[in-house]
Amino acid sequence: MRLTGKRAFVTGGRQGIGRGIVDQFIAEGAKVITCGRGPAPDGLGAGWLSLDVSDAKAVGTAAQELGALDIVVNNAGVQVEKTVVDSTDADWDLVMGANAKGVFNVCRALIPHMRAGGSIINIGSISGNVADPSMALYNASKAFVHGLTRSIAVDHGPAVRCNAICPGWIETGMLDAGFDLANDPAQAKTDALARHAVRRFGKPADIAAMALWLASEESSFATGQLFTVDGGMTAASPLNPGLF
Repeated sequence: MRLTGKRAFVTGGRQGIGRGIVDQFIAEGAKVITCGRGPAPDGLGAGWLSLDVSDAKAVGTAAQELGALDIVVNNAGVQVEKTVVDSTDADWDLVMGANAKGVFNVCRALIPHMRAGGSIINIGSISGNVADPSMALYNASKAFVHGLTRSIAVDHGPAVRCNAICPGWIETGMLDAGFDLANDPAQAKTDALARHAVRRFGKPADIAAMALWLASEESSFATGQLFTVDGGMTAASPLNPGLF
């Protein structure tokens, strides 16, 4: 029960990585509030706010309602599978609004309400370090999250710590959408698995485990860092290990 007595706010907790973090935090004793567009999902053990994080005014109002917090997790995000040339203004507004502006809005509004020693955990991506094909805006938005993470750690420490988790390929709807871009999705998935040292894709629980550590006092000396959790995929060279 490493989070007993802690109050946490997790954005985008309806499903996937966000839901995994919500469930893990609750299991470790935290009181959790999460949010998303629309009504609360069935079976959620956390408090719920209907909130679009790209709306600065709405986030400011939510900050007043939430009160003092120990942990903030910026997980809410969207993905559009397009190149720069194919991307529209609407795509920009959608992806950058949720993934970049949303993180900025939440941090700006909630940092003044966080208790001393609080932990901010931003969900970045390996796509913010190496570009996934045909995901230009998503890649750029995650690079923004990584830069903002460092700035918050430097500017607002020691009052708060701020770190980012950079997931690799996690079994969510976003992963399936990425493989659907390939000419042969099944072969693309087989090739991708071969590039993982652990020979499997990640699960939301894998990211939740890292989030738990960053939220706990065990990580009290960690701030301004990007923690890659990708099963060893980006540790390897481009050579397919299955050929050797």
